[in-house]
Amino acid sequence: MIVARKVLISAGEASGDLYAAGLVEALRRRNPSLEFFGCAGPRMQRAGVRAVVDARSLAVVGLVEVVTHIPRIYREYRKLVRAAQKERPDIAILTDSPDFHLRLARHLKRLGIPVIYLVAPQAWAWRKGRLPAMRRNIEQLLCIFPFEPEFFAPHGIDARYIGHPLTRLVKASASREELRRRYGVSDGSSVVALLPGSRKGEIERHLPVLIEAVRQMQSASRRLALRFILAVPPAVLEPNFTERISETSIQVLEGQTWDVLACAELALAASGTVTIEGMLLGTPMVTFYRVNKLSWLMGKYLVKVPFYSMVNLVAGRGVVPELIQSDMTPDRLAAEALSLLADDLARDRMREELQLVARKLTGPQDPLEVAASTVERYLKEEMVHA
Repeated sequence: MIVARKVLISAGEASGDLYAAGLVEALRRRNPSLEFFGCAGPRMQRAGVRAVVDARSLAVVGLVEVVTHIPRIYREYRKLVRAAQKERPDIAILTDSPDFHLRLARHLKRLGIPVIYLVAPQAWAWRKGRLPAMRRNIEQLLCIFPFEPEFFAPHGIDARYIGHPLTRLVKASASREELRRRYGVSDGSSVVALLPGSRKGEIERHLPVLIEAVRQMQSASRRLALRFILAVPPAVLEPNFTERISETSIQVLEGQTWDVLACAELALAASGTVTIEGMLLGTPMVTFYRVNKLSWLMGKYLVKVPFYSMVNLVAGRGVVPELIQSDMTPDRLAAEALSLLADDLARDRMREELQLVARKLTGPQDPLEVAASTVERYLKEEMVHA
């Protein structure tokens, strides 16, 4: 029997908040007396995590973009460190967001708090200089992509593949037919999901290009009945974008991304977690991404990967089109989208490829239950040594 213990758990963005919340729920089923606190987003807070820091305050992407936010992020970091020093948790679970969490892991190590890291930093793509710090400060690395443990093992990092949490989490709330009725999609219309990202900065960079691409698609293809649905998290659209969207035929739905993907013929999706969600729902897609120009110039010399989309990286080949940085233009987005919408066979082939990739990420056990077993084992060991 495990007595009441304290767990510091931290996630810095929407996907990490989802995984960490699921892990908290799995741990509570095993031991309802566990007390959780840390850096928590809305899902973690609903799962009962006491938020010392709100995770939404850390959601920044880009080498240059993050600079202006450093003072605020550092204040939040210090707040979390002080909480760890005061409350002395038995274990810490850090989820993704390596710039923030690897620094925090070093401090937790000094306090004698074991760290389990969920969602491996992508050191296989860039910033391999992080590896020695990971080896020193992380007790167990829980990987969600199958090729990761083989990469980390030679560097002395105890890495375990648990499967991708989304394989057990992603599902639509209703059938495709019911969703189309719910959203007022007429028979014969093709739904195009617009997914600009989950962070405000991503949306600011991507949405103007998407809006112009929609206009071009509407002008270029009168014979296709197209229905455009913009799917975003709640409360991320700034008023100026709400006004611009109101001048178009684009429907806006907040907090319903999986349902929108499930009823779409095609998605225009920002490269990131949403591409995995689309893959698991079998939605053909065109992926894209833009960052600040200086971030791009700096990053392209640091990032060493053949693809930018996780779908393509896991597949090891180009399953979905990628329009990155200067290639992300309204013309290119519209052309790629219209080409796929006009070719039923091409979309069917892509769906088959997406199913193959999904199988690579799906294990026999629930990934978050596997993660909970690992945490539970460390908690038991800590109790023995206490």
